[in-house]
Amino acid sequence: MKILLVHQNMPGQYRELLDWLIQQGTHELVFLTQRRNYPEVPGVNKVVYRSHHTPAKDAYGLSRVWEEAAGMGYGAALAAQELKARGFVPDVILGHTGWGELLFMKHVYPDSPILGFFEYFYLAKGGPVGFDPEDPASSTTPFLMQARNTVPFTNLNVVDQGLAPTKWQRDCFPEAFRDKLYVCHDGIRTDKLKPNPDVTLNLGRVGQVSRKDEIFTYVARNMERTRGFHVFMRALPHILKARPNARVLVVGGNDTSYGKKSDQPGGFRAEMEAEVGHLIDWDRTHFLGQVPYGDFQKIIQISRCHIYLTMPFVLSWSLLESMAMEATVVASDVAPVREAITHGETGLLADFFQPQDLAAKVVSVLEDPAKFAHLGRAARKHVIETYDFLSVCLPQHIAQINALVPEDKRIAI
Repeated sequence: MKILLVHQNMPGQYRELLDWLIQQGTHELVFLTQRRNYPEVPGVNKVVYRSHHTPAKDAYGLSRVWEEAAGMGYGAALAAQELKARGFVPDVILGHTGWGELLFMKHVYPDSPILGFFEYFYLAKGGPVGFDPEDPASSTTPFLMQARNTVPFTNLNVVDQGLAPTKWQRDCFPEAFRDKLYVCHDGIRTDKLKPNPDVTLNLGRVGQVSRKDEIFTYVARNMERTRGFHVFMRALPHILKARPNARVLVVGGNDTSYGKKSDQPGGFRAEMEAEVGHLIDWDRTHFLGQVPYGDFQKIIQISRCHIYLTMPFVLSWSLLESMAMEATVVASDVAPVREAITHGETGLLADFFQPQDLAAKVVSVLEDPAKFAHLGRAARKHVIETYDFLSVCLPQHIAQINALVPEDKRIAI
């Protein structure tokens, strides 16, 4: 089969599917992306496109997102036209709908079915909007959110089939969307992500640490309000005081992926350090930045208790990956997390707005990890049964792809 994958940040949500397709060795794979620095992959023709237009800094706020998406879409379409001129016509197109790359793809390939990834619908009220009283929505927020949704609304008519990775994400979309969206996660490689009781990690001047050490962890792409970094920081002094031998490993960048950026130099981390830094034992607090994937695995495997915090928003891969590695997870008690974790069965849930509740649950786990070890084992079992890539998610995705193409083009599994 000839497959065109479209994602500005290659491979994005197609990481596992792309690897599997490459291993089949029978497909012609082209990946359209903006990510110039992604290494060349044998078996994949990486094609880099550029946006055709970028909005001016003073662009009108209510049309800015559409203007940017239109530039992305037209740039991707021009690159696709060059592919077509060289003879490449895909049997199917797989792409993310969020940034606009698919908007004009049917003008280039009118007969190629498109399966679009719908990640999130921006709610005027709900999700992160208005969730945290410390970060109230402005009077313009409903207008801006509706304007952002011009892109998914348009893409609904572009794609032949859509998908959302979780039920909660699907249900953020208007009811009229939902019949066109099947629910299936990207998939977790539970065959590769496993617990490792013999894991060790070098912490520089601290030296090697292992499962014998009292380590707890917090992971997010960036340290920001949407991912509960302020809640974690406010809980941290209580945890460290109660557990004088514990160390915390913090993974994440100092930028903003979601929501409003901090006005303070040094970002949201500096903002929170100014608030609670004088209460924290910095000799036992290790900010590791963004780490390679292999190091992330070791960090989770070595952790006695892993903290996952989020407002009601897109569920992080890191949560399910941590569960696959049998981490004992303490997570925020919000709807998307409750889809993955049942309190007391596959993890512990804490009130997002009560740092002391979070701290108390983490301290309980650190005090007696054996008492809570069954949560990690049950978490891995749940991920295998619900989110495993090879046995659960891949068959669903291939079935949806095959339904869009003639029988002689279908992928065997």
